[in-house]
Amino acid sequence: MEPKELAISAARILDAKGADDIQVLEVNHLTSITDYFVFANGRNVQAVHTLADDLEDKLAEQGILPRRKEGMTATRWIVLDYSHVIVHIFHPEERQYYNIERLWTDGTNEIPYAE
Repeated sequence: MEPKELAISAARILDAKGADDIQVLEVNHLTSITDYFVFANGRNVQAVHTLADDLEDKLAEQGILPRRKEGMTATRWIVLDYSHVIVHIFHPEERQYYNIERLWTDGTNEIPYAE
């Protein structure tokens, strides 16, 4: 699967599971660490964990496994690293506090994911 397709697929999976404030950013012109970031919120700690588990399971069904994952025990900010796509799933308070998407948004790089 191409990186853009993977980013959009991840956003759609999160959307179908009830994630809030989903944003897909193309960042390959800003950094060499990845091509796309996907940001999403869960409504509470349990929802953050459930969203991450569901995304990981659905992508694994397609043979796509994360290289690394962080935050699965604290479940307030989970990162799933799929190499060319890095998914951040936040508790709303953490997302508001860190506001990391402001570092990666240049006004032209948001990718629509809705069908």
